[in-house]
Amino acid sequence: MTVDTGKETNAMNTSVPSSRRRKGTVAALVTAAVFALGCSVGGDVVGYDLPAESARYTFEAETNGVRTVWEYTSAKPTEGDSPELQPCMGDVLGNNEATCRPEPLIFLRYDLGLALDNTARAGRAHQITVVGYYQERLTAPPTVTTLRVEASFDGGQTWHPATTRTAGRNTFTAEIKHPDREQAAEGVGLRIAATDSGGNTVKQTLPTAYRLR
Repeated sequence: MTVDTGKETNAMNTSVPSSRRRKGTVAALVTAAVFALGCSVGGDVVGYDLPAESARYTFEAETNGVRTVWEYTSAKPTEGDSPELQPCMGDVLGNNEATCRPEPLIFLRYDLGLALDNTARAGRAHQITVVGYYQERLTAPPTVTTLRVEASFDGGQTWHPATTRTAGRNTFTAEIKHPDREQAAEGVGLRIAATDSGGNTVKQTLPTAYRLR
């Protein structure tokens, strides 16, 4: 399942967009199941016009309580960037009036290291893996440089930083210290923030990523 709506704001320029516009595309990957299982959903489900001038943008999406906020810089491309096998939606529909390319949004894929019942052991340290990635059509994606992981055991009232280490390109591990099961009756929530070499960021909150046993 994918979401085809979202809120986008221009954080630097709130004036009426210029008549010189271009198409942008976003592959929205914002369902709780997708994020928790680390599955991938392809295809363009959101298309929108952006001003030609370089500006900082915010794109927000929320599904089933999973909230994701992207911040990225975008400007008019000098040429289109859409392979023939994965054309922009405007190209398919025949109504694209300008160059088209994906936006440099950081998506997150998780390996939570859970048992078959989607739980982890209480009272011990637990390791998860987080991978940052981009839309396949982005031909020159940046590199994810930093990633911060926080865990909550009380429904998001308080957050505890996890020890995070680099484990390869765009890949990080985080060690979460689980309390006893009765101290995490609402399960384990995760809050992840990542930044890439282009200055783009993503912040994602999973209120209940998994439960303890």
